[in-house]
Amino acid sequence: MKKPPLSLYIPQPPARPGDKARFDHLSFDLGAAARMPDWRTPETELRDLPYGLVRVLGVEGSAWDPHLAPEVMRKGLRAMVQTRLFEDRFFRAHRQGKVSFFMKSTGEEAIGVAQSMALEPSDMCFPTYRVQGWLLARGYPLEKMINQLYSNERDPLHGRQLPVLYSARDYGFYSLSGNLGSRFGHAVGWAMASAYSGDTRIALGYVGEGTTAEGAFHEALTFASVYRAPVILAVTNNQWAISTFAGVAGAERTTFAAKALAYGIPGLRVDGNDFLAIWSATCWAASRARANLGPTLIEFVTYRVAGHSTSDDPTRYRPKDEGEHWPLGDPVERLKDHLIAAGHWTAERQEQMEAELFDELREAQKAAEMVGSFGKSKPPVSEMFNDVFKDPDWRVTEQRRELGI
Repeated sequence: MKKPPLSLYIPQPPARPGDKARFDHLSFDLGAAARMPDWRTPETELRDLPYGLVRVLGVEGSAWDPHLAPEVMRKGLRAMVQTRLFEDRFFRAHRQGKVSFFMKSTGEEAIGVAQSMALEPSDMCFPTYRVQGWLLARGYPLEKMINQLYSNERDPLHGRQLPVLYSARDYGFYSLSGNLGSRFGHAVGWAMASAYSGDTRIALGYVGEGTTAEGAFHEALTFASVYRAPVILAVTNNQWAISTFAGVAGAERTTFAAKALAYGIPGLRVDGNDFLAIWSATCWAASRARANLGPTLIEFVTYRVAGHSTSDDPTRYRPKDEGEHWPLGDPVERLKDHLIAAGHWTAERQEQMEAELFDELREAQKAAEMVGSFGKSKPPVSEMFNDVFKDPDWRVTEQRRELGI
């Protein structure tokens, strides 16, 4: 009997440029929220959670509601709006030749902001390049951020990093790496060191859904599970890894949160455009980590509205209006509408806040440009030799001598 030929399956996105945007391949009930077990519950009793969706906004009586004070929610809204205004302004600055490279987090602002506010100041975040909101929520100086983008003489990183690859230890923001595969390994290792030394600090690591297809992701989860590292491992599932759709990383087979099951750790699937759900899930996972119950893997379901970076044109690989059809809405609008409906905010106060933030940003940019934008001002050449070795290596000394510095 002749056997039929085998065929290799190649995942394809539901829509390409010119097609009607579709998200019917995603499985979640927008009218319901996942159950909320006690954070002390053994992992063996949590194995349904990766298949639900943790939600608060738009869900009546959600068990995950953190019942935040109005002033806390307003602070979160402010940081998200500030992040969006900041990124829009410096995306344009790139087009004006003032910045060499830039990346936006449009549609994902709630993740970095909510987690920044929910965790302790001494905890350490191992970020991706879409959580600028973490720094803004913690009051990192705007002018310093802009100097880093301009790589000018007052760049706090002295020209050693690409724009948006910030580093701010005092703000719990570990040196950012463009290689996202490294984030989980670094976060797990740092958390293990914290536990080994008897410290009280926990770690948070971020990757995108595309990174879950890399070996580094699985290696990190093995160490986190085996050694019960006090770490929160966050997968930002924004549907696209540059131009590669999430199905290539396995989204068609199961949820990314379900990858936790193979390692015996809890997995949560969370509405990544819901500020309150993100806050609550983060606190739940942090409570487990601080009680020596080990790591939690959280999948944040969201959508990358903008291109991957200023080097990317998303209209080449997805419908131009796809972001307008995203079923989980806009994180800024959802929190704003929630506050207004509860009587804690008004459209007039929103407009006033945006105007104030715009003015603050304009003044900070003006101050940074007095120092110099991209190519107009540079850190001293000698900075390339500093902070490389604790004690100067003879080769570095020789190179400095050759340059006459």
